[in-house]
Amino acid sequence: MKKQILSMVMVTAMLTAVLAGCSGGGAKAEAPTPEKPLTLKIGVSTGDSDPRNIAARQFADEIAEKSGGAVLATVNGGGVLGSDADLIDAVALKSGKVDIVISDASNFASYEPKMGISALPFLFDDFDTAWAFMDSEIETAAEDGLLKNNFRVLTHYCNGFRCVTNSKGPINSPEDMKGLVIRTPENPIIMATMTALGANPQPLGFSELYAALRQGTYDAQENPVPVIYNNKLYEVQEYLSITNHIYSGMCFVISDAVWQCLSEEQQRIVQNAAVASSKTDREMNRQQTQDLLTNLVDEGMKINEPDLEPFAEKTASVLESNRSTYGGLMNDLKDWLEKH
Repeated sequence: MKKQILSMVMVTAMLTAVLAGCSGGGAKAEAPTPEKPLTLKIGVSTGDSDPRNIAARQFADEIAEKSGGAVLATVNGGGVLGSDADLIDAVALKSGKVDIVISDASNFASYEPKMGISALPFLFDDFDTAWAFMDSEIETAAEDGLLKNNFRVLTHYCNGFRCVTNSKGPINSPEDMKGLVIRTPENPIIMATMTALGANPQPLGFSELYAALRQGTYDAQENPVPVIYNNKLYEVQEYLSITNHIYSGMCFVISDAVWQCLSEEQQRIVQNAAVASSKTDREMNRQQTQDLLTNLVDEGMKINEPDLEPFAEKTASVLESNRSTYGGLMNDLKDWLEKH
């Protein structure tokens, strides 16, 4: 009798997986068609005017056109589907809540610790070098461990270089950061960097950040210039210091369970559209980083550019403390940086 019950349970589970199909259940289903399209849910934590949202909408338009309407996508910005951590967990769990996540590479470190390597402090001096690293074999090697958790990386977006804003005063040296209660994402590398600089990092979902700064729950936050402007953080923060302490490279990740539901031709369309949209996102970030500083001054922000050498010295410990996590990739990183 027990064997019969167990057999029935297994059959039910198999049927459930098949029915789930491309909704995150992971079973191979028939490829979508224009008559039975698949709509991919894209989750993003920032607002609609952010470059990653704009580029993601370009991606959605391209796959709809080139798949003949068989594969569609909706862009859900502003954290409506959850914080970055929530979205990443949802893909790992194959919950069907979200199919594509565009998030900082190091936010995936809870599933693959090596994913923090691109976010080590003060690695890159400019966008071109940072982009080259994100497209390098070192980053690919770090990402190899993600697939077992249902994360398939299709391309890399850019979020820019992270800078500190606060409500207390200009940050001219690491000493000015001592004791600042600073919002960070739930990201161990960013939190370790802020701790090394003397601040008190407290993680919070991005969608909650504006209200928390307005209420004075936090003194400070750190994000790239386009994120600061496009999400109107200048309304609740007075000072912006161009610290450029971490480059925020982003992974465009699709649920591998959903990926396997696409035909080979549909996979090619989705892959190519993701890469094309990443080029749009990158150039928008570069341009906005240059142009929006003037807009922030016009909005009343006080901007300063400190000498970054003392900041780099203070955060050198973050690289050393993570050496065992990254293993041989640290030597590869050192060699790569020397050549670039």
